[in-house]
Amino acid sequence: MIRHILGAGLLAASVAATGPAVAQTACPHRGALDDSYCDANRDLVADVPTDAARLRDPSTLVFAYTPVEDPALYAQQFRPLLDHLTQCTGRRTVYFQVTSNAAQVEAMRSGRLHIAGFSTGPTAFAVNLAGAVPFAIKGNAEQFEAYRVVVLVRANSDIRTIADLKGRRVAHTSATSNSGNLAPRAFFPGLGVTPDTDYRVVYSGGHDRSVMGVNAGDFDAAPVASDVYNRMVARGQVRAENFRVIWQSDPFPTSSFALAHDLRPELAQRIRQCFLDYRFPPQLQRDLGGNDRFWPATYLEQWAPVRAVADAVNAPYTRAAFDAESRRELEAEARRRAQQQQQQQPPQAPAATPR
Repeated sequence: MIRHILGAGLLAASVAATGPAVAQTACPHRGALDDSYCDANRDLVADVPTDAARLRDPSTLVFAYTPVEDPALYAQQFRPLLDHLTQCTGRRTVYFQVTSNAAQVEAMRSGRLHIAGFSTGPTAFAVNLAGAVPFAIKGNAEQFEAYRVVVLVRANSDIRTIADLKGRRVAHTSATSNSGNLAPRAFFPGLGVTPDTDYRVVYSGGHDRSVMGVNAGDFDAAPVASDVYNRMVARGQVRAENFRVIWQSDPFPTSSFALAHDLRPELAQRIRQCFLDYRFPPQLQRDLGGNDRFWPATYLEQWAPVRAVADAVNAPYTRAAFDAESRRELEAEARRRAQQQQQQQPPQAPAATPR
């Protein structure tokens, strides 16, 4: 298993530089995609390169899942899927552990990542900047999984409505997160509060950190993805009776599963079919909220409400916005490491009293 952890600090320089996909000339339509990609068929994702020399056919496939929770959790949870992909594709498939959305997107752009589960909001950055092509969402026998934005407070909190968040300390997850930041910024003004104006936004760095922060009393409230919160309750990380949900949104799609656009078409189709044919073993079903399969999906259709939220808050999925988020993620990670080091230092003995 690949254990290397990408550094988000590399992102700004890496994305700004020309990636492995050379800008295509004579592209009839590009839309919101980076100059390295073309969208001639206007399905909003990067086309397969027309130059056969630019197609990739890796002997080892690399997979990464969104770091919405502790990344180490997923390395073990997805092992059955990776074993299935290895057998189904005939290619060794390994897990690539990433610690930020920025690092995950950069990994696909740079060619180090072939298959990935991207969080809902960052999926759009992966599409526009890294040539990711979403093709599946996890679900059950009836439908693909959706989540809601839920706003959590402690059960004994005096906060009852969104309007009560005025003057409070509220955890958002990261600037690119749909459920943890963009959707609240789109919806909350109509409910009586404007983030950063009516309450203080503190970026926690992840949905699990927001939940744990509310549980510990570090934050007064937090908008998080309902599926992450439900999994934490099911695993016993937190107790549902300690929380109260004061608001929830309409459904959004959960994490996308996407391929790099420049894989050899026969290989890409094989990977898609391997996903759609797979049925989760019991432990993976429990880990992933009762889901047992993948449903086909497209960025054009299933991500329309996510793009609408971004448009509503004027948060385009551009390189400039992504570079800014990369810097925020790097700064947040540096602060967390400094806090951890400070907590790990042994207490100093009190100085001797002069006699």
